[in-house]
Amino acid sequence: MDAHDGEADELPPPPPIPPNVVPIKADGVESESPANKPTKPKRFPMARPGLGKKGQPIQLLANHYKVSVKSTEEFFFHYNVVLKYEDDRLADGKGVGRKVIDKLQQTYQSELSNKDFAYDGEKSLFTIGALPQVTNEFTVVLEDGGSGKTAANGSPGGNDSPGGGDRKRVRRSYQTKTFKVELCFAAKIPMSAIAQAIRGQESENSQEALRVLDIILRQHSAKQGCLLVRQSFFHNNPNNFVDLGGGVMGCRGFHSSFRGTQSGLSLNIDVSTTMIVKPGPVIDFLLANQKVDHPNKIDWQKAKRALKNLRVKTIPANSEFKIIGLSDRNCNEQMFSLRQRNDNNGDSDAVEITVYDYFVKNKGMDLRYSDNLPCINVGRPKRPTYFPIELCSLIPLQRYTKALSTLQRSSLVEKSRQKPQERMSVLNDALKRSNYDSDPMLRASGISIAQNFTQVEGRILQAPKLKAGNGDDIFPRNGRWNFNNKKLIQTCSVDKWAVVNFSARCDVRSLIRDLIRNAAAKGIQMDEPFDVFEENPSLRRAPVSRRVDDMFEQIKSKLPGAPKFLLCLLPERKNCEVYGPWKRKCLAEFGIVTQCLAPQRVNDQYLLNVLLKINAKLGGMNSLLQVEASPAIPLVSNRPTIILGMDVSHGQPGQSDRPSIAAVVSSRQWPLISKYRASVHTQSPKLEMMSSLFKPRGTEDDGLIRESLIDFYTSSGKRKPDQVIIFRDGVSESQFTQVINIELDQIIEACKFLDEKWSPKFTLIVAQKNHHTKFFQAGSPDNVPPGTIVDKQVCHPRNYDFYMCAHAGMIGTTRPTHYHVLHDEIGFSPDDLQELVHSLSYVYQRSTTAISVVAPICYAHLAAAQVGTFLKFEDMSDASSSQGGHTSVGSIPVPELPRLHEKVRSSMFFC
Repeated sequence: MDAHDGEADELPPPPPIPPNVVPIKADGVESESPANKPTKPKRFPMARPGLGKKGQPIQLLANHYKVSVKSTEEFFFHYNVVLKYEDDRLADGKGVGRKVIDKLQQTYQSELSNKDFAYDGEKSLFTIGALPQVTNEFTVVLEDGGSGKTAANGSPGGNDSPGGGDRKRVRRSYQTKTFKVELCFAAKIPMSAIAQAIRGQESENSQEALRVLDIILRQHSAKQGCLLVRQSFFHNNPNNFVDLGGGVMGCRGFHSSFRGTQSGLSLNIDVSTTMIVKPGPVIDFLLANQKVDHPNKIDWQKAKRALKNLRVKTIPANSEFKIIGLSDRNCNEQMFSLRQRNDNNGDSDAVEITVYDYFVKNKGMDLRYSDNLPCINVGRPKRPTYFPIELCSLIPLQRYTKALSTLQRSSLVEKSRQKPQERMSVLNDALKRSNYDSDPMLRASGISIAQNFTQVEGRILQAPKLKAGNGDDIFPRNGRWNFNNKKLIQTCSVDKWAVVNFSARCDVRSLIRDLIRNAAAKGIQMDEPFDVFEENPSLRRAPVSRRVDDMFEQIKSKLPGAPKFLLCLLPERKNCEVYGPWKRKCLAEFGIVTQCLAPQRVNDQYLLNVLLKINAKLGGMNSLLQVEASPAIPLVSNRPTIILGMDVSHGQPGQSDRPSIAAVVSSRQWPLISKYRASVHTQSPKLEMMSSLFKPRGTEDDGLIRESLIDFYTSSGKRKPDQVIIFRDGVSESQFTQVINIELDQIIEACKFLDEKWSPKFTLIVAQKNHHTKFFQAGSPDNVPPGTIVDKQVCHPRNYDFYMCAHAGMIGTTRPTHYHVLHDEIGFSPDDLQELVHSLSYVYQRSTTAISVVAPICYAHLAAAQVGTFLKFEDMSDASSSQGGHTSVGSIPVPELPRLHEKVRSSMFFC
């Protein structure tokens, strides 16, 4: 055969097989072949096996409004939207899409057969029935009307301002803007799929049909001028704003979404809050944001970051622009080229002028304070357009997406609280004001919404009994209990300990005396501390690492050996910069248990709470469920069972490059279900799926699950768990299949890696707190009682889920936890599983109240948050290059966390 040009020469034929040699296949060739690889059956969320029956019945109301759906044979037609400018450049639909589509609908009504649209604001548009053409192309002209791009009245250009002809072209394009719109057929969705969703027959069509209904709701709110944030909408009404300080406001709005439930389709409406920038003069925002009282004190680099991409209106033209930055020079120094017509020959000449002089002399404006301040740049990167800062005002309803300070978060929580009756009234009023029945798309879809809350049957589970020291019983009431005249059930001895004081202002000796007295009352043997180490006053402004290192040098020089426990006094209650480096030093480098506190308002109750933490961290137990002392927990007490809590913590808004922290806590010393330990890893920022549950490296597994399994084995009489109960926090319904197929497979592989023949049974439950279903007592102003459970009417029509309010809602409206049982090989009955979940809300060792979510999840969140403070996130690039971090596919290197010292690795250090 002739070789073709550009091809490599053919390889020579293989050599002949020598005599007396039988060829053999290489090991593993067949198993590695994709064709021979067995495919694992895909798991799906399990169906509901039945309803719970235990508990006292209670009649409730839920913030779900029943929706009636008329049977129809119509179809939703889905069209892809392509927006282009005149020159065929793609336009971003997010900014201008709705205006273009509204204008399209007005201009081409007859060509579009008078169809109503449901547009998502970006690339998808839906109609009921088909448009005349498969591909529809239109030209749409938007008039400016002050909507965001005007440069009327001679807004000054930058140094590279265009000539006269150019200037004319630019002015014309600002006054009107021409778009090309293409609507291309994508799919046809039967409206009968809505009924499938109600019956729990989930398919791509049923999910898409509900999505169309939600898009109709969003569009309805958009036409009212609302800010849209996912499925929530926010009106520009000052009555809905609360000032949080720092130029930031909380804006109250409403969430609305359609949900398929056991009682049919419902509209879920709830109060929602987002953060917005305080509208008004830009200078007022900057003064508040930086907490200064004069423009000369503003840090303009911070100001540039804070203002970027915000929108302003300018005077006198009342035009709207997006800020891209600030000028390099002050207003009275920033020059630009102004083209002026020459009266002698009609030509235009370029004149250099400052922005300040242009507005004062050419425009006759009175600028009071802008001369010595930078200008606002609203142009383009290579073509700046400047305005004096006092002519610019921030427009309303602009989201503030940066992290809130501790004070701002506290203020938001405080000002967002609503009592149950107030919330019910607000929600009913929101539904009436929304006037959904007038929406033509909803009407054409056969949708009609009831005006009353849905009646729901709930049950109140009895609180579990607890055991304290000396055999005393504790009977919680209203989700609470106390240790009055009682001792802790299993106490530690606090010896070989010391106090370190990082400049906290308090009477340290008095604090120690009261702590020892309260410890004795609860059965804790607490010796006098070896010493009190005071921080050197000269180091208070030194780098935090030096402050911590110096304190440890003091400790090592004066103590005869390593202390067992260190009490650390901090000057601030929240966000003290010493906290993270101190915890890292104690837990990772020296293996010393430590408790930090900011002694501002110290009383016996405060000290009891501190002692609960200290006792748990040092290996003690404060209380136990009574059933833990006997084989009385169904399916858990009679077979070795490990309970896992899994959570991933992400950086706050504005910290997109901060690595996410994955934590797994696991029960130990079976048959106890009150004692836990934690393992923590970093992973790529904003990655919700856990990437390090199983991490084989040669013959070793460096994953989170292996540590938990080995600890259970060594702490539970060398028993392997026959059953694994997993509580997973923080995942949305769209991620359920990933959790039960990817994460659960990793856990199974970790078990098989330790013992190929080991096949425990698994139960996997997801807990959701960030949902919008609330329950109210009919005819009562009080919150629902602790122990309230709902698994009827408003739950999924097919899947296994329930709502539980285990805690007492003391302030505001109780938020239930939504539990989804995705997988259950162990075979719990609904009553037994709900009782277990309820009981696990009473084993939280840090408090004497039932908590809103099971303790293992709460502990996982605490562990991730505490160990996350070990990393110096402000210098991640150095950390990632020097520490050999692990990554996920396609991500940048992530800094690894320092490994906990073996002395504290199995402790409840996070408590």
